[in-house]
Amino acid sequence: MKKKREKTEIVVQAPHKRLEHTVETRVSKVSKVKWFFKTISRLMYGTLYGSVLRYFKSVNRKTRSKTADWFMKCETLQHVDLLIKVSKWVVLPASLFYVCADFYFFGENALDSMFLGVLIFFYSNFLPDLPSTFRRKTYHNERGTSKDLAWYKKYALLLFAPLFILAFFCGLRLTWKTTETFHNFKSLTIFGAFLFMLGFFAFRDLPIISIGDITEIISVPLYGLIGYLTHLKVDLCF
Repeated sequence: MKKKREKTEIVVQAPHKRLEHTVETRVSKVSKVKWFFKTISRLMYGTLYGSVLRYFKSVNRKTRSKTADWFMKCETLQHVDLLIKVSKWVVLPASLFYVCADFYFFGENALDSMFLGVLIFFYSNFLPDLPSTFRRKTYHNERGTSKDLAWYKKYALLLFAPLFILAFFCGLRLTWKTTETFHNFKSLTIFGAFLFMLGFFAFRDLPIISIGDITEIISVPLYGLIGYLTHLKVDLCF
């Protein structure tokens, strides 16, 4: 009986080498993905930090301001650091969800509004500081009395900041100066309303506006408000 049992026993060897190879392959793929995202994050960080710092240094030279280099570096570092974190953990996942949900529920391709929104997010993150070239602590008109700019001129500096900055670097000297810092929720509201109108004219399909169009229209001010609030988070620490 013992001999029969010994003969009928079947020994199966576990494929340890194959399992180890599969696990190592998966680990290597995960590590490559992590390395890729870390590299992209560092590249974005370095590019943004360098370009923003160069911009403010050039404005500092143009306006003959006495802002210290260490202060500009510290300010830029804080803004870029929070910008990368918000874009990585909030904007990117929300953008993927937005595009997939818009396509699944409404059959709309929202990639164009998503890419525009991401650009607006990065732009609006630095927008409150862009009109700083037209800012002064106290305003005096020709008669010497204290008076600020008219409201439409004041917020034109905010809403059309790139045009005024381009004119500034081209050598055009505007007499427009304001005491407004644009680091407040009033400026945030005006900027959000401006972006809503921009999204309406960019993504409406007349004569009928579908629900998918509405989501694309609303996405534009949402991206802008997130970027603006990210900037205020650093400067106001609310």
